Amino acid sequence: MFTGIVTTIGWIELVTPIGSSIEEGLRLSIAADMLDLSDVGLGDSIAVQGACLTVVEKRETQFDVNVSRETLNCAAGLTQPGEVNLEKALRADKRLSGHVVSGHIDGLGQVSRFDPIGESHELRIIAPPLLAKYFASKGSVTLNGVSLTVNSIQDRIDGCEFSINLIPYTIEMTTLRHLRVGDKLNIEVDIIARYVERMLSAYWDRYKS
Repeated sequence: MFTGIVTTIGWIELVTPIGSSIEEGLRLSIAADMLDLSDVGLGDSIAVQGACLTVVEKRETQFDVNVSRETLNCAAGLTQPGEVNLEKALRADKRLSGHVVSGHIDGLGQVSRFDPIGESHELRIIAPPLLAKYFASKGSVTLNGVSLTVNSIQDRIDGCEFSINLIPYTIEMTTLRHLRVGDKLNIEVDIIARYVERMLSAYWDRYKS
């Protein structure tokens, strides 16, 4: 589990295929100079751009992860060198400053607006139809591993468009500052919304039968 509070920004230095087939995944070597890896062991989880990945090799300021083809098919920002948001897995004795995040990407959103408004920025995202039902005003969402609050929602034929207010600290400390209109980014919906939807679906299925 994670909180969506990004610890630091790392850098994918090397991307190599795991096997010879396109159906196989990739191995990423990630530089993390500002991330304390002293308590990270092989097999531990680190969220990279919001995706929960397993450490398979570790050096003093760098670690390697394997990314499955399934993850690559539903996530963005993991196929080439560049900056990535990093967060170590949550310890049970730490504060939950963001919200409960699993590191399982639900789908991709597309940036429709990213403009300064006063000292902050307004970020608008178009979410696909399958995810649109999970958003609520003042609810939580994770974008590229960052815990954020939904300000407003507008339903559309192709899903929904929701807005986020990004404060200067978030802009400075995460890779969201590089977003441009049209960019894809990783969405993880609120885990509570997922369970509520599942329970209500089961209830209505039994009611109709």
